[in-house]
Amino acid sequence: MEQRGSWGTRAGFLLAAMGSAIGLGNIWRFPATAYDNGGGAFFIPYLFALLTAGIPILIMEYTIGHKYRGSAPKSLGRLSKGFEWIGWWQIGISFVISTYYAVIIAWAMMYAYYSISGAWGSDTVAFFTGDFLNMTDPGQFGGLVYKILIPLVIVWVITLGFLARGVKKGIEIANKIFIPTLVVLFLIIVIRAVTLDGAFVGLEAFFQPDWSKIAEPGVWVAAYGQIFFSLSIAFAIMITYSSYLSKKSDITNNAFITGFANSSFELLAGIGVFAALGFMASQVDQPVTEVVSGGIGLAFMVFPQIINEMPILSNVFGILFFLSLVLAGLSSLISITETYVAGVSEKFNVSRKVSVFVGGGIAAVISLAYASQGGLVLLDTVDHFINTYGVAMAGLFEVVAIAWFAKALKDLKAHANSVSDIRLGGWWTFCVGGITPVVLGYMLLQNIQTELKEAYEGYPIEFLFYFGWVVAIGVMFIGALFTIKPWPNNDLEVTYEEDKGVSQ
Repeated sequence: MEQRGSWGTRAGFLLAAMGSAIGLGNIWRFPATAYDNGGGAFFIPYLFALLTAGIPILIMEYTIGHKYRGSAPKSLGRLSKGFEWIGWWQIGISFVISTYYAVIIAWAMMYAYYSISGAWGSDTVAFFTGDFLNMTDPGQFGGLVYKILIPLVIVWVITLGFLARGVKKGIEIANKIFIPTLVVLFLIIVIRAVTLDGAFVGLEAFFQPDWSKIAEPGVWVAAYGQIFFSLSIAFAIMITYSSYLSKKSDITNNAFITGFANSSFELLAGIGVFAALGFMASQVDQPVTEVVSGGIGLAFMVFPQIINEMPILSNVFGILFFLSLVLAGLSSLISITETYVAGVSEKFNVSRKVSVFVGGGIAAVISLAYASQGGLVLLDTVDHFINTYGVAMAGLFEVVAIAWFAKALKDLKAHANSVSDIRLGGWWTFCVGGITPVVLGYMLLQNIQTELKEAYEGYPIEFLFYFGWVVAIGVMFIGALFTIKPWPNNDLEVTYEEDKGVSQ
């Protein structure tokens, strides 16, 4: 069995962690979330959530991975043997997400190509749902959409190719290419967007504070939700990535850098998106509020329309925008896939290449379901339930198990302080053990209450049950099944000092 990998440089780890955190949600989720929850006023609860939940949980997961030197199930199992299943649960969530995340990247690749000629025409909504996806009625799969297959294969070849090369020669090199390129491309997009007619109107709408929103609990829940999902917390990613750190790595400093880098990119994305939306609003003579959109609709329906309205170099703007989505998506997909590559390799005592081929291969085959005519509805359903209930529940279980049952925060704090310049105090213990569980618990109750009132997006109830609830809850039980097999060489008993790992 080959020895575990490690990062070649601290910058390599930070770029990889940023690459995981900076994903598609930064570009199409944050701007709309901020606008809908008070505009400029939203940044107060957002910053509060970053400092009381985002960075503290990042520190906790970095510390667990660094101290226990393993994938999420191995590290959590070493912390307390009964917690291994939480790690497998989180890996199951990442596996599910990887199966549809790859398809969105494939869409972005095709749209970068379509940007050359503006192939989507004047009716961008009809093109996306009709000509491009050839959608069927909700709940039906239909046949495969072959124009998506080629870019989907390319996405998986790139992802699995980098993963097969290992941590230092694969993941680190990929992120050293993707993240700087992404930042440069997006800076160009933002500069172009803010120079368009009407851009100031869009920026004013984005930053204009609605202070009355601050008193609404839903706004604070939205802030915590954005931070939690954006930073890849409870995906098993950060535990896995930090397990490849060297013994003397500064844990808390790394967490602060990752957290603020992610938030900085979200702010940059908000500026670029709303400047472009302001331009579009001025072109169609509508208020900004009428053109604001988020999610897949923003990327594949609204932005092509914005590109259509641009006076010059519209095709260049389109190519840059969709290439940015591709780069952001690939860096995140690599991190998501690494969770189960590392977990399977360690648990079943197989080489990294075998784990990449088996785990990544199964995910790639399943992703074909999202390349069908019913793929968009399937993707929307699985994404909603796995994020709203899978990730949030796994995060809640992780924090409660570690803070309340294992009472491990004191030991984790001591370990982090032994290698970090920024020392943790009572504030960190209170944030992780007090604030975060309460907020996550409240979020879950609110989401369940909303779910019970009406069927999500009006989709068929049977479809939501099998591809929503069953998927979200099923990964928890599948995770528990993985704990039945014993670890090779009694690995859960190996201490930090005995398993430092080497570069590969």
